[in-house]
Amino acid sequence: MVEASGIGFVGSLPPSDHPDLLAIPRSRYQPVDTDRYPGLTCVDTTVTALGATRRAVLTHSPSLHAAQSRGFDQTLAKARGRLAALQAKLARGKTRRDRPAVEHDIAAILKPRWVGQVITTTLTGTDPAELRLSWRTDTRAHNRLEARSFGKRVLFTNRDTWPVADVVAGYRSQSEVESGFRQLKDPQVVSFSPMHHWTDSKIRVHVFYCVLALAVAHLLRRQAEHAGLHLSVRELLAELEGIQETVLLYHDGGKGRPRAQRMLTEINPTQQRLADLFDIHRYAPTR
Repeated sequence: MVEASGIGFVGSLPPSDHPDLLAIPRSRYQPVDTDRYPGLTCVDTTVTALGATRRAVLTHSPSLHAAQSRGFDQTLAKARGRLAALQAKLARGKTRRDRPAVEHDIAAILKPRWVGQVITTTLTGTDPAELRLSWRTDTRAHNRLEARSFGKRVLFTNRDTWPVADVVAGYRSQSEVESGFRQLKDPQVVSFSPMHHWTDSKIRVHVFYCVLALAVAHLLRRQAEHAGLHLSVRELLAELEGIQETVLLYHDGGKGRPRAQRMLTEINPTQQRLADLFDIHRYAPTR
């Protein structure tokens, strides 16, 4: 449907499904945009996936590389601890578990991503009392894995004329879309529920004005961001909610109705900047 409609898209592919791309030497990587994405490098190439040959942008992020390395080290530490415990248990020779059961335990320990590529195990013996486990961490395999896979993403797109930086920006905007869905589930701000409707036509209208409200809220956030105010939708609306109107009543003690004066409450510097940015004073009462 996407191909037939001609809609442009930017997505990602599992790097492990494309070892030929992962094998591209780092010498071929070029900076994406030193201002927008410092440290991010890429190779602009093509890939065949999902039944089509399309443009592929293979990127390497130092921050993602470091995060994956830390996470994998933690996973390895847990696997080593579980293997050491199993090794000690078998060494005591008092287990009743047969060899297939122990092999299943070892496979479960090595199941997390990449662990089986780095840790090698040897199980000897046939009877439960004779089973013995030995294992080791292959440092060279660890280094090869880190150089080949860590920090890399494969972006897949039909936007052939876009600069690489725009392809990266398009892919990273996915988090904004996901944030929008989470925002619609927020019961306090731009909430999709409760929905007190039961007919299809009213449900469609309800969905429309919820999405419209979300779009307006994010346009406000975007305008504030460009003005140097880094606020989430929730924070932005909370600040705007604090700009309120009050009515002061004056009575001189005589007959007649008291004199009323409408004015805004005191606001903080952030609220003042927002009021100026969105020209709220245009709607505020005059003193």
